[in-house]
Amino acid sequence: MTDIALVTGANGSIGRHVAIALSHKGWTVHGIGHGSWGIEEQRSWGIERWVESDVSLAALRSLNTRPDIVVHCAGSGSVGASISDPYLDFRRTVSATADLLEFVRSDCPQATLVYPSSAAVYGIAGQFPIREDAPLRPASPYGAHKRLAEELVCDHARLFNLNTAVVRLFSIYGEGFRKQLLWDACRRISDDETEFFGTGLETRDWLHVSDAAELMICAADNAGPHCPVVNGGSGVAVTVADVVGELFYLMGKNDRPVFCGTERHGDPRDYQADISRAMVWGWQPSIDWRAGLSRYAAWFRKECGLA
Repeated sequence: MTDIALVTGANGSIGRHVAIALSHKGWTVHGIGHGSWGIEEQRSWGIERWVESDVSLAALRSLNTRPDIVVHCAGSGSVGASISDPYLDFRRTVSATADLLEFVRSDCPQATLVYPSSAAVYGIAGQFPIREDAPLRPASPYGAHKRLAEELVCDHARLFNLNTAVVRLFSIYGEGFRKQLLWDACRRISDDETEFFGTGLETRDWLHVSDAAELMICAADNAGPHCPVVNGGSGVAVTVADVVGELFYLMGKNDRPVFCGTERHGDPRDYQADISRAMVWGWQPSIDWRAGLSRYAAWFRKECGLA
């Protein structure tokens, strides 16, 4: 019998790559969530069955399946949106996770659950690189809700003997991402704009989405009632100025970025992951940030008819 994987948010940028990675490893992948992609695109990602719905107990049961692994990629993905509508962010992140946990507890307690959380749970970190045992001081509703969802996952694992793991993702990027810094920067550069938010000195830890997907599968292999928590990053801090400057070069522009100094509320200045825990599992990132940016810029140019 073929093992079944359930990916929530499988139409999203991260969920899609998780589905692809699982399919390539021989899993039959089912998905649930929202998105504008058609059945042919979903099939190309390895998704055999799809339910167009919010993550709810009723929708999960409508799949009529008992998955062996669940990767919960659905949920809010924007700090800004969480600030403008914190209640909706709570529903998408915390309430949806509670429904998923009830589904696992009551319908498929043998399943392994991996929860992709966020480095936003750390908030304003005091030491770098950030270890998993660092204080959790979220600076936005987005981070606070991710922390609450983590607590639900770990408590359910302990109380109901479920196999779970949490991966705190840092700055995930890759081909197909149509939001966040890289998409916005490439769009501005292609329009001959040079001004960007922030100071340029902010640092981020970039992890290619294919490496993130492999880490989540690795986390499933190491899950348990103790609910291990690991960071998902490259372990390298790169300034925003260096990233945007590299994109100018890759987009064939001679200009350099200018930073206006305005900072976004809820965005910590610096991030860098300590990834030693994940590496103990035998995982390590395979795509460095410059190679990843080259791939992203090539995809962007082709996607926008600039190649």
